[in-house]
Amino acid sequence: MHGIGRIPDEVGHLILSEDGAVIASGGELENAEQMGATVMSLLSCTSKAQLWPGDSGDAFKKISITYTDHSYIICLSNKNIHVVKRKFIPHEPIRV
Repeated sequence: MHGIGRIPDEVGHLILSEDGAVIASGGELENAEQMGATVMSLLSCTSKAQLWPGDSGDAFKKISITYTDHSYIICLSNKNIHVVKRKFIPHEPIRV
């Protein structure tokens, strides 16, 4: 267990190696190799320095892709790519 199942409103997760191989998956993203390929394609639009910056610190923190009812959050940790699918519950705007 990678401890990723404790994220609020999570409905699925995917952990990829830096070359795109599926390391672990669960929920709605169980065995979602096509999603892994799509994420790798998206990440190929960034420079290698933004993905694995070394000492520069210029890497992105996370990428969020939001739809009307769910979102995907992509982040990097320990040379792995973590993808979480969460239910998206929009909040009502605050009226003053």
